[in-house]
Amino acid sequence: MPNFTTKLCFVSAKKLVLSFLAITTLNAHSFDRITGETFASRSEVIAKNGMVATSQPLATQVGLDILKQGGNAIDAAIAANAMLGLVEPTGNGIGGDLFAIVWDAKTKRLYGLNASGRSPKSLSLDYFKQQGMSKIPSHGPLPVSVPGAVDGWFELHGKFGSMPMTSILSPSIEYAKSGFPVSELIAYYMNRSVPILSKFDGFKETYMPNGSAPKKGQMFANPNLAATYEKIATGGRDAFYKGDIARTIAAYMKEQGGFLSYEDLATHTSNWVEPVSSNYRGYDVWELPPNGQGIAALQILNVLEQYDIEGMGFGSAEYIHTFVEAKKLAFEDRAKYYADPEFNEIPVEWLISKSYAKQRSQLIDMNKAAKRFDAGLNEGDTIYLTTADKDGNMVSLIQSNYRGMGSGMTPTGLGFILQDRGEMFSLKEGHFNVFEPGKRPFHTIIPAFVTKDGKPWLSFGVMGGGTQPQMHAQIVINLIDFGMNLQEAGDAPRILHSGSSEPTDEVMIDGGYVSLENGYSEKTRRKLVQMGHILRDVSGSYGGYQAIMRDSKSGVYFGASESRKDGQASGY
Repeated sequence: MPNFTTKLCFVSAKKLVLSFLAITTLNAHSFDRITGETFASRSEVIAKNGMVATSQPLATQVGLDILKQGGNAIDAAIAANAMLGLVEPTGNGIGGDLFAIVWDAKTKRLYGLNASGRSPKSLSLDYFKQQGMSKIPSHGPLPVSVPGAVDGWFELHGKFGSMPMTSILSPSIEYAKSGFPVSELIAYYMNRSVPILSKFDGFKETYMPNGSAPKKGQMFANPNLAATYEKIATGGRDAFYKGDIARTIAAYMKEQGGFLSYEDLATHTSNWVEPVSSNYRGYDVWELPPNGQGIAALQILNVLEQYDIEGMGFGSAEYIHTFVEAKKLAFEDRAKYYADPEFNEIPVEWLISKSYAKQRSQLIDMNKAAKRFDAGLNEGDTIYLTTADKDGNMVSLIQSNYRGMGSGMTPTGLGFILQDRGEMFSLKEGHFNVFEPGKRPFHTIIPAFVTKDGKPWLSFGVMGGGTQPQMHAQIVINLIDFGMNLQEAGDAPRILHSGSSEPTDEVMIDGGYVSLENGYSEKTRRKLVQMGHILRDVSGSYGGYQAIMRDSKSGVYFGASESRKDGQASGY
């Protein structure tokens, strides 16, 4: 596997940086991963009339075309998401769930949508006990929960959309029929999924039409998905949840020994929720409340606000140590409390309060890494996209099948895979996140938004399982504490701590381990080891970033896209 930590690492990073510098004039904040000076993979994209940033260029262009045709940011987000379900099935699709934060320019406020699905009503905790299971499997029929994405599209469209859904889904339908050339990273992950998922009925027919998954640059079509999209475009959300599509899904799942039923699909609903926020050095950072993990980012930032992060300096062992310890603290609460609020009384207001952060910060030893904390999943492939229009509407949207391409359950003739999000339930009785019928599992996917003085400033997200709240906090810190621009904030090398306690019953007893992207000095690494941190290199696990920033005075948009992905930000 190539090292997808960054595409700058495909060849000698030093040589590439030097060649890049030879042809590019960088501003004072760009971040050079080798020397520790600032360097960016490219300049920000700047436009006035609209902006779209996704993890795949064809999806970005579809979203942008919708804006140019008179659609708004919500229309563009749905169109781009539908296209991503076709061109990036390794991370998302209509077999998965969706979360979104929308800035509505008319009402001048944020709206949050939780479009995640629930567990099958006919499946119980006792079943897993009877099977002798201590953990829900990663693949197959058991981790499948109701896919919420399509209902999410229609909730967003019903509240804010302006174009008909037939027009919004038309580009994806045409691409699905005629085919598209598969991009590099997506081809890699599709081929990596073959040994795991090809044993399940329907996978080969959908994703291996010529006997193998497509390679980079190879044309790939999905006529079954085109037909499914056409039914949804003309028949609405009920075509998916109450029509032939639902009956096909239910029949397939029964054949596979699964529990997801027609009734589960027919009774599904999304929920509009109030985003929650915490102020970080004058900026209001917004996340969605559980069953997602967004408030972990707020908890991390609340702890770090008590330290002079700017004075510590980017790349310093002191900053990295403080960040990692704050993350460990937040993730202990994440492991204990984050779950479906319809089944638990979750103390969200207390968890994201400044007083709680001050109390928790007293547990941090500035000279030594903690091996464990008590409460007071880095796997997961996802897409994140953000859109903005000429009227000032902005959308922060994230969507996922969870682990890789999902469960492997590929319903006959529909062109997509069902998610395996149910794997994220605990099987421990009494746990907030324990499996129960009709319950939403703990979710890793989280959209984010930042306002300044009550005005929209930043719509952003970072893909990648349990990395997401860590990277949300780092993006905010890079922008606010270290003065980076939007592209630099995403390109800067990242810190990833793994091994924390999890909502699926794992408990941290050894302090976990820290992974640092290329660009941190050997001196910093040695000091972290001296402080008791275990360092371990990983590849491809640092997330994928997209962002749009708005200048409130001029209305100009700045866009940035992930250098670690195939993505693109584009405006007009």
